[in-house]
Amino acid sequence: MASLGSASLILFSIFLLSVPLATSNSISENFLKCLSHYSKSSIPISKYVYTPNNSSYLSVLQSSIQNLRFLSSTNPKPQFIITPVHESHVQASVICSKKHALQIRVRSGGHDYEGLSYLSNVPFVIIDLVNLRAIDVNVKDNTAWVQAGATIGEVYYQIAVKSNTHGFPAGICPTVGVGGLLTGGGLGTMIRKYGLASDNILDAFLVDANGRILNRKSMGEDLFWAIRGGGGVSFGVILSWKIRLVPVPPTVTVFTVTKTLQEGATKLTHRWQEIAHKFHEGLFMRLIIQAADGENKGETTIQVSFESLFLGGLKKLLPLMEKSFPELGLKAEDCTETSWINSTLYFANYRNGESIDVLKNRTLQPKNIYKNKSDFVKEAISEVELEEMWKVLLEGEIIPLLIWDPFGGRMSKIPESETPFPHRAGNLYNIQYVMQWEEGGSKASEKHIERMREVYKFMAPYVSKSPRTAYLNYRDLDLGINEEGSNTSYSKASVWGRKYFKNNFKRLALVKSKVDPGCLIYELFSSLKFGKIEELCNIASIPKVIDMLLFKAIEELNNIAEHAKQRHHIIGQYVVGHKGLVQDLSTKDQGTKTVAKVAEGADVSVAKATMGFTKEELWQSCGSHRCFIRLSFLQKELQELME
Repeated sequence: MASLGSASLILFSIFLLSVPLATSNSISENFLKCLSHYSKSSIPISKYVYTPNNSSYLSVLQSSIQNLRFLSSTNPKPQFIITPVHESHVQASVICSKKHALQIRVRSGGHDYEGLSYLSNVPFVIIDLVNLRAIDVNVKDNTAWVQAGATIGEVYYQIAVKSNTHGFPAGICPTVGVGGLLTGGGLGTMIRKYGLASDNILDAFLVDANGRILNRKSMGEDLFWAIRGGGGVSFGVILSWKIRLVPVPPTVTVFTVTKTLQEGATKLTHRWQEIAHKFHEGLFMRLIIQAADGENKGETTIQVSFESLFLGGLKKLLPLMEKSFPELGLKAEDCTETSWINSTLYFANYRNGESIDVLKNRTLQPKNIYKNKSDFVKEAISEVELEEMWKVLLEGEIIPLLIWDPFGGRMSKIPESETPFPHRAGNLYNIQYVMQWEEGGSKASEKHIERMREVYKFMAPYVSKSPRTAYLNYRDLDLGINEEGSNTSYSKASVWGRKYFKNNFKRLALVKSKVDPGCLIYELFSSLKFGKIEELCNIASIPKVIDMLLFKAIEELNNIAEHAKQRHHIIGQYVVGHKGLVQDLSTKDQGTKTVAKVAEGADVSVAKATMGFTKEELWQSCGSHRCFIRLSFLQKELQELME
């Protein structure tokens, strides 16, 4: 199925040493020649390349920018926008960007919360996958191949055309691109029954940094693991996904029950926290918490909506609710029996009898300016604490919207390490904080973002800790970025990496070291400040850290050779892909015996390095306090890296 392409909303950047460039025209001409040379398609790629000189350049650039906070004339623009129609166009784009020292941004649906799929502060190109959105549904084997330029709505629509008893457990917003959603996880209304969207990926095709097309077999299980939820590390441009279709009943039931504080929302919210994760797996009930008009004119209160999907009919739902959550008082008239595909319209707020054809509309209307954050909650917030939370929300001039999605069910049965998404058993629910506004300008943005940060800070005692975790698809650069103008160590990167991936961050970094030891593909997170991105290679991958430390250690030992009383071994254990590096290390050693053990076998999934010295041996080798301190520091870095 290699003809189906897809691309994730992975930030995929090529970093090379810059060389003096000629005029803009010559750059454009040379780049276009390169694209034509490496494109193997009979369809000329030149028809799908846009430069600032094209009249349609701005409209193409802005077409899928969903967050208007980044729609500014002062934001950096790409030198080229490529909208490939064939997988060889993607290969050519990668190869030629590498040759011309251009970073690459890959855009699927454009919903990246921080604009990372279309912004950069260095010369870059955008690969926009809008034309790569073919969907091939096979209901006989319960699978579908989906190009990553497709939207979730388009996937739902094509499934419904073929079957009314098949579905896919993905997101709620139909205009979100498949490429980005699946690489970060994918929360949806069937999460408790079937897990995340990324839990239902069976295969994939991607273009790596060398322009090669790889599938699950050729990329290996480590890389396949990493791309299913590990969008924080960039491994290549994903071309297509093979997804597992899941069974859905012909009839499902949807309902929304709304309560204000005066109508007992506090007690119901507290009770929901205690039981929503224990509900029948086919019942999904999320909370929408927002400001509403109070009983008296001019008053504002908090309104909580219990928005739900049940995979079954009303006859089964009502007794189930009476047993599980009688306090809500659900009645038959609150509910609507419908098909699964129409339930996707319901949750997308199409509730006026719209045709499922609206799912094919890629344009989100209206677009907004927004800033979002996320949390995971492990213990129920008490009624007293909820009352304090309402108070804090209502005290502010601006009140964000909160969405609480329940976990439990299938999510509690999947191990944390099964995919990079680690937020499984023990999490009651996820919180998404949504701050939207219409007023343009930096002052308005600063005011709303600051208010969002105030609410987020207030919530700290009630959510996960050590680390305070977050959901990658609700990307939030407030949590941490690489330092500008300096090297970012693995330990420093872990500060934000563990918030998204917990212990899986280390494995992601090690997988990256295996597939990209030369730091050709840069990591997703960069130095970004209000519409400005600054990208540096900054020791972006684990092997670079290891290589640097090993070289430093060897250099240190050689420098003190005349003082050392004895020599000791530096043991480097690398996967097969690092054999050349190990040999190079042996050559550079010049006297210090280097014992290199190259791990054999495709099942070896991580690269390991350690310095086998005790503190006493370090001191004996050095003979000086300064040397001892420096080597001890190197040893500590390596040990922390490999713990």
